[in-house]
Amino acid sequence: MTNLQSIKSKIYTLSELVERCKVWRNKGEKIVFTNGCFDLVHRGHVEVLANTADLGDRLIVGLNSDSSIQNLKRENRPIIDENSRAILLASLQFIDAVVLFSETTPHQLIQTILPDILAKGGDYKVEEITGREVVLQNGGEVILVPFIDGFSTTNIVNKIKQD
Repeated sequence: MTNLQSIKSKIYTLSELVERCKVWRNKGEKIVFTNGCFDLVHRGHVEVLANTADLGDRLIVGLNSDSSIQNLKRENRPIIDENSRAILLASLQFIDAVVLFSETTPHQLIQTILPDILAKGGDYKVEEITGREVVLQNGGEVILVPFIDGFSTTNIVNKIKQD
């Protein structure tokens, strides 16, 4: 398998991911889930994702689709299309699976996957995290990963606009 094939093999449809999760669970592996837009992947993203991966055995990233981002952000977002963002995330060695979702929140995705750990960056409050009730009711944990100050997509976009 080529490197590119290996990267692309980590991008799943929901039904494919459900089957992959069964395999991981049968091996006793702890599944961690996080989500985001990841419009311009930067150091803050990488550090939070790396720390999130350390919480378990397998890291799944729910990635907002282009239409989902357009519903959440300004009309000129996303900057990078969903397929390109998925490949960028899947290329990170510590990410085991990337799955796109089109809804505004990943609630349905979380309810289907039922991760052992639901994690978000420390810029959130636990009570704000979508899907926390589902995870907690199924014996899982909700964990805030320390946020890396000074890094944001909005700041990068603003800096580019100034130049």
